[in-house]
Amino acid sequence: MRFQTPLVPATLLRRYKRFLADCRLEDGREVVAHCANPGSMLGLAEPGFRVWLEPNDDPKKKLDYGMRLVAPAEGVLVGVDTSVPNRALRAALEADAVPGLEGYETVRPEVKYGANSRIDFLLSAAGRRDCYVEVKSVTLSREAGLAEFPDSVTARGTKHLGELAAMAQAGHRAVMLYLVQRNDCTAMRLAADIDPAYAAGFATACAAGVEVMVLGCALSPEAIRPAGPMPFTPA
Repeated sequence: MRFQTPLVPATLLRRYKRFLADCRLEDGREVVAHCANPGSMLGLAEPGFRVWLEPNDDPKKKLDYGMRLVAPAEGVLVGVDTSVPNRALRAALEADAVPGLEGYETVRPEVKYGANSRIDFLLSAAGRRDCYVEVKSVTLSREAGLAEFPDSVTARGTKHLGELAAMAQAGHRAVMLYLVQRNDCTAMRLAADIDPAYAAGFATACAAGVEVMVLGCALSPEAIRPAGPMPFTPA
């Protein structure tokens, strides 16, 4: 997925109210950027970090910039916009380019299911079970080379696991897909210490037949694209 507008570098001054970030552009101007990330952004919101902002001229949007990338260390890029994975994965799914999810004729996003929820993608094809795919963005890393999810307590994420489990028990294919939006990780695990309830829900979902997939990302200030599979390791 290419960014619609070229990103501009800036310095993070502070992140606050979850969805706002004060940043200083290279010309010295200070701007407020929308931060499309409901998580804690643990390890990614320190003042002084280099960030990349996407300008917009949409009169319907209150802010002129959106924060897309953070560099918490030299050579490290992290995608912090949680809307990006679905957009990037939709293109890859429609191109039949996601390992393990090939061969589906129809890719439908945001389909209602479960208890007043929407599945990120419903895949279907003649002669095959419907495949329910839930997508989560992974940005946390507390150990070199190892990505973790979640970065804060997520009751909503635990609910999604339960609904995936119900789909698997009903005879459908159900996939929990984690997209690691970091270029410095080679494996992923659950952050069970951060959200034990999520870890318990994950174990229950797997026992019910939910599949787990982890994909890496190729990141740059020009684009974010799903990359190859990444191993999932026990907590």
